[in-house]
Amino acid sequence: MFQATRRRLALWYTAVTAILLLLFATGVYLYVRSTLVERIDDTLNHVVEVVERSLVIEPVNFQANKLRVNIEASFRNNADNGEDDRIDLEWFSPTGELQWSTFSEPLHIPIHGHRIGETVRLVGMGGWGDSELLLRQVTHRVEMGRQVLGYLRVSHPWFEVTKPSRQLIFDLALGSGLMVLSVAASGWFLSGKAMEPVGESYQRLKQFTADASHELRSPIALIQTNVQVALADLDLESSNISDYRQQLRLIERITQRLGRLVNDLLFLARQDSGISQDVFSSCPLDALLIEVVEEQQVLAKEKAITLTLNLVDPPLELDPELQENWLTLIGNWDELVRLFTNLIGNALQYTPTQGSVEVELQRLVGIRYSVSYLQIKISDTGVGIPGESLPQLFDRFYRVDPARTHQGRESQKITTGSGLGLAIAQAIVEHHQGQIQVDSIVGKGTTFTVILPVSFD
Repeated sequence: MFQATRRRLALWYTAVTAILLLLFATGVYLYVRSTLVERIDDTLNHVVEVVERSLVIEPVNFQANKLRVNIEASFRNNADNGEDDRIDLEWFSPTGELQWSTFSEPLHIPIHGHRIGETVRLVGMGGWGDSELLLRQVTHRVEMGRQVLGYLRVSHPWFEVTKPSRQLIFDLALGSGLMVLSVAASGWFLSGKAMEPVGESYQRLKQFTADASHELRSPIALIQTNVQVALADLDLESSNISDYRQQLRLIERITQRLGRLVNDLLFLARQDSGISQDVFSSCPLDALLIEVVEEQQVLAKEKAITLTLNLVDPPLELDPELQENWLTLIGNWDELVRLFTNLIGNALQYTPTQGSVEVELQRLVGIRYSVSYLQIKISDTGVGIPGESLPQLFDRFYRVDPARTHQGRESQKITTGSGLGLAIAQAIVEHHQGQIQVDSIVGKGTTFTVILPVSFD
């Protein structure tokens, strides 16, 4: 599929470029050709002006009212010099009869009494050694008062247009062909580079779909099984209300788990598509963390874990208003609550009894920080994360080795999640244009560091 798309993209690149080059080459050819024709016409008209000024005009039989052109005096004998690019002259009487010419034989072309260049094709003119000859001609009517003295026609070989035109066509065709080949190769390469992220996204989507299907299949199967058991118990005389209540509670827990999974998937889908509504406002992060820590104290007390919050105070020399907003940023309150609830909840979940979890909030200051940031560190004394698992830790549906979630037969069994908590945390941090990092040592603990800008565009 991707190779076919790559070929289509490369073909489109090449086709569009070929069309543009064809239009460009056609424009260049027409411009150069018209310039050559104009140059020849200007040359012919200049010759006409020069010859007209050199004509010897005299009265006929000493009659002042009748004039004629003295051909012998006006046109000297021009020998054929054999040059291909020479200019030939023809003189016609007022009635259109040829009286003088530099051509070796008459052209037998009717004259036109206007000075507009025209191209004529001569066939079978053996005097030039060719079976066909193209000429560019200008015909000028010579008048004196109201009397027409004759017609002067000036001819120039047309090959001075055709020869450079053919060379230009060859050069443009060669250059355009090489350019099209270069664009085709570049298009194939660039389309391949452009398809790489698409292919990676497609593979991630396939993996995401497979993982989501697997996660959804398990709770749905459990719900179906328990419903079937409950329906089967209706036929048994020994069934009692406590059995139904237990099965309904199990179905309720599974349904809640399924609902949380669906909500997590919808949240990530909105973040990926960019359709989530950005409701950013001033968020005092110290107050937010106090609220989250208070909510997590219940779980911490159940597991006998010490959960503490450390707020680093601002310098005393600061302005009172700045001190008051020292730990405040612009963000989405609900998303930030979800972010730190996930991180603190994970720390409590993977920390054994009598352990500790510390949350620290401070503002990063110093000349190396061009923008103000808030740094939140969540450190635990839990089981830690193996180094080989850290690169994939924020991938969706990724779970560390089950040994991390079950710390021996004597410890409390920890219910595994869907594997979306850290992926959601990373999505929220990126939505706030921040960064999240993790450092861990197996058997000693894990530290998550979140850095969020105070404000952003």
